[in-house]
Amino acid sequence: MSGSNGEPALAAPEDAELLAALLDGMDAALCAVDTDGVVTHWNREAERILGWSAREAVGRRGLGGWAARPADAAETERRLLAALASPGRTVDEFALLRKDGGRVLVRAQSARVPGADGEPAGVYCAFTEVHARMDLERSIALSEALFDDAPWGVVLVDVDLRPTVVNTYAARALGFGRTPPLGRPLGELLVQGVDELEGALHHVLAEGAPRGITEIWVALPGPGGEPVRRCWRCGFLRLASPLAKQPVPLGVGWLFNDVTEVRELEQEADRQRFRARQLHRAVRAAAEYEDPMEAATAYADFALAGFADQVLIDVVAARPGGARGDGPRLVRTAQTPVGAPGPCVRVTGGGDIPVRYPRGHPALQAAERVSSVRASAPEPVAAGPWPGDRQWPPDMAHALCVPLRLWGRTLGVLTFLRAHPRPAFERADMIHAESMAALLAPALDRAVEAGRAHREG
Repeated sequence: MSGSNGEPALAAPEDAELLAALLDGMDAALCAVDTDGVVTHWNREAERILGWSAREAVGRRGLGGWAARPADAAETERRLLAALASPGRTVDEFALLRKDGGRVLVRAQSARVPGADGEPAGVYCAFTEVHARMDLERSIALSEALFDDAPWGVVLVDVDLRPTVVNTYAARALGFGRTPPLGRPLGELLVQGVDELEGALHHVLAEGAPRGITEIWVALPGPGGEPVRRCWRCGFLRLASPLAKQPVPLGVGWLFNDVTEVRELEQEADRQRFRARQLHRAVRAAAEYEDPMEAATAYADFALAGFADQVLIDVVAARPGGARGDGPRLVRTAQTPVGAPGPCVRVTGGGDIPVRYPRGHPALQAAERVSSVRASAPEPVAAGPWPGDRQWPPDMAHALCVPLRLWGRTLGVLTFLRAHPRPAFERADMIHAESMAALLAPALDRAVEAGRAHREG
């Protein structure tokens, strides 16, 4: 219903029921007055805010004495009827009076209502409580702040588990800068960890948000193609429409913070404490063995725990008749069993036959350079002939060879091996292996001397 200039017009009598239904269904309070200030319309939201029913309000002239205090009525009515002379909407804040005597501050939008002849026939006024309006504005401001420069990631995920809104932090954490991948499946954004994340999101949609904080390790595509592991501390909120009678999920609000550095430092501290305890336990255990070779293998066993899958001990053997050759001759002295877990044991039946290490083998390099050497298969998933060509057990993908030194000479080489999918040895692993090798070398020296004396005797 509108006038000739497109502005709302007062309802005709036959439209009264439809208009009343529309007004009562509004979320905002609404009243209308004619040019004399007589109330013509009053909806249920206005009744809820002020307590006056439509039966009590409609037909009253002015607001004084019931909807406004006498001291405020004249100014309130003046500002309300000022909309008659204004071509657009006017916004005001003024105090109204509840039926119970309390006062409420409202923010009102007023506009004139033209009649059939185009002349102003009255004013309609839509108003809300100021504190409710401020709550709405705070919510909007909070949303904008979260999706601007919040110090944690915020992602809105729809029911199909696709990101719909991503803030600056989250876009940067996902590795997409200022062009977030909206609408793409999470599986396209993460290399690892997508199953755990999607499982958490499904749980939130079905059961609601978990009570605590969840930490999820994920892997993102790195600049060189290698996955970059990150630890995200996540919180989840199920989003439901406030307009639906039944809680219809709209998606999930996913908040996260990157705690990778803290967790890696904690893991490194735990690893160092464990390795220090292993060194201490190895010294105490080896001291109980009368046989020096058993003491040497005990050191290897303590070094192996939580560190590698296989361990080998090779001893430098002299060439027959004092002959010269290219590089040292290494004889396998002890190793862990192949194909089944077990302790490092002495190799029997090998005699003085050297291991057929090819030229450039990491163990030979470690003995020649007097320094630790790390090596990894080019394709750990399918290592192929890589371990076999190096005389190592099958399925091994990473190696760390440490020279065994004592009194300025190299006694042999201690080799640690890891299978896929364990990670390659790092520099911190070299420090632990070298510390264990320093303890193992004296026991191995005694074992070698005892064996030489036994053969000569």
